[in-house]
Amino acid sequence: MRDETDVLHRLSTLDRFLPVWIGVAMAVGLVLGRTVDGLDDALSAVEIGSVSLPIAIGLLVMMYPVLAKVRYDELGHVTADKRLLVASIGLNWVLGPALMFALAWLLLPDLPEYRTGLIIVGLARCIAMVLIWNDLACGDREAAAILVAINSVFQIVAFAALGWFYLELLPGWLGLDTSSLDVSVWEIARSVLIFLGIPLLAGYLTRRLGEKAKGREWYESELIARIGPAALYGLLFTIVILFALQGDTITNRPGDVARIALPLLAYFALMWGLSMLLGHRLRMSYERTTTLAFTAAGNNFELAIAVAIGVFGVTSGQALAGVVGPLIEVPVLVGLVYVALWARRRFDWNRSTS
Repeated sequence: MRDETDVLHRLSTLDRFLPVWIGVAMAVGLVLGRTVDGLDDALSAVEIGSVSLPIAIGLLVMMYPVLAKVRYDELGHVTADKRLLVASIGLNWVLGPALMFALAWLLLPDLPEYRTGLIIVGLARCIAMVLIWNDLACGDREAAAILVAINSVFQIVAFAALGWFYLELLPGWLGLDTSSLDVSVWEIARSVLIFLGIPLLAGYLTRRLGEKAKGREWYESELIARIGPAALYGLLFTIVILFALQGDTITNRPGDVARIALPLLAYFALMWGLSMLLGHRLRMSYERTTTLAFTAAGNNFELAIAVAIGVFGVTSGQALAGVVGPLIEVPVLVGLVYVALWARRRFDWNRSTS
């Protein structure tokens, strides 16, 4: 049995202090916004679509290492546990977006930009950090890799349609106000194709060629270790720019950040808790139940930020809501790792059938 008593020390230094790095990036961005004149014009000099070239590069760098980690060849093993597959798809692509939609409208009825940003976060299913949380909680590594691969592919084909459904169609059906929102399926699809499709293809080719050249052990222990930190650098660069351009809004309305955090806290806790209960009810093993819970509770905040910036702009409230996501998610899911390990000991979960 792996050591369960010191979860934080099994994280890399970069991952362990991720909330700190995000906080520092926010502070640096605020300082730049106050001291550098003409930053907005300089960033907008060259654009890809509606996104400035420096920000687009940061977003692509942020996504590529994440997708290079995915074991795409394990998609073929998905039928090994149909309960896990069906439960994961239901939690990730039915319950998760619906729950975030409900929380966003319930807790942010007067803040449409932040509400939209949170709904986008709910649509972006986790494909990166979940592998870390799953490993720390002693989950099933192979099952996690399979579910991550499925989510990666699913986001390409489903994200735009779900975005249109939850941002336009469903609010209209329910009689909710959508007068302040003007977004098309194509705008969302274009951002997903650029900021998920390009790094997905690059990540797939990197793994395919890297494993073919030197094998999986070298690829995952050597190459991934080298390119992995680039995801954090891309994220931090994007946050610096975002906060440099949003400095006045953020400093003048700090209460808004707290209001964004509240539905995120409720979302992570509810998704994780309901997933653990479902796995236990289905008599899955602890390892697979834990994998189910973390893949359902975590979100692909990199993609959420990319889509929010691509569709609404870097200075939008939607983009700010996306950035608050990892600031809340990381410490909450680290805490849930401890809860999972406590639950295994408390309920002797290993006796469950797999």
